[in-house]
Amino acid sequence: MDRLDELAIFVAVIDGGSLAVAARRLRRSPPAVSRALAALEDRAGARLVERTTRRLSPTEAGRVLAERARLLLADYDRMLSGIAGTPLRGLLRVTAPVQFGRRHVAPVVTSFLDAFSEIQVELVLNDRNLDLIEEGLDIAIRIGPLSDSALLVRRVGEVRRVVVASPDYVARLGAPQRPADLARHDSIFNSLRSGAQEWRFGPTARGPVVRLSPRLLVNDVESQLLAARAGRGIARFLSYQVADDLAAGSLMRLLAEFEPPPLPVQLVARSGPHMPAKVRAFLDHAAAAFQELAVIRPSAVK
Repeated sequence: MDRLDELAIFVAVIDGGSLAVAARRLRRSPPAVSRALAALEDRAGARLVERTTRRLSPTEAGRVLAERARLLLADYDRMLSGIAGTPLRGLLRVTAPVQFGRRHVAPVVTSFLDAFSEIQVELVLNDRNLDLIEEGLDIAIRIGPLSDSALLVRRVGEVRRVVVASPDYVARLGAPQRPADLARHDSIFNSLRSGAQEWRFGPTARGPVVRLSPRLLVNDVESQLLAARAGRGIARFLSYQVADDLAAGSLMRLLAEFEPPPLPVQLVARSGPHMPAKVRAFLDHAAAAFQELAVIRPSAVK
């Protein structure tokens, strides 16, 4: 293992806070990461990390070395990418919500691979917001507000929260005229969403909240869609999830005038002064592609 590799492993350990996270990020075994860290400490003649029960934290010497190592590694990447004719290469790990990823991110990934023949992409689809550092991810597509302000964020569109039911359901039980009417209707909820079984309405974040007792709980969007199409109740989806059904008439939009504000669709990456060139290339490519995606334009589903 060369010395530059040792520095890259050390920085991954500091960023991830554990050997396991660094190993996952770098696709190495934890023992190999541990050996590299020990070798670097021997070479430096100083302890570089404090080992606690919860995480690894840098010592003062470790903080200094990590800062310098990041600069050195960034300079090394820039030097290679600046050589005429040298293509971008390496693994890029991207995560997105399952349905949005299948329908809209996968085509962006394939066109990116066509443009950058020496880059490998792993697309991780999950409806939970995976931690970029802990999971060794480079980029995420997020829908909704973000809790981590330390991330680099690029907004590329927006989606609405749309209440729908099948024409058969509306013919049998009628359509609610106001949010409070939902209490008298059957509803279908996605059990993966955190929080109480309630829907917020109105043009502001403090709009009225309707608490419901769903007849059916499912843990994925496709099952929720199947149940809604079959007339099992009223459901709420993100607008891109039901765009085809609304166009085909298999679902009807309800309570449109009471919808809450739209949610942002965002490209997210770890912030820092030295972003890898492959990450920046994907962000630029995806942002351009999403600008042409009708289902996340502000005019969609109005």
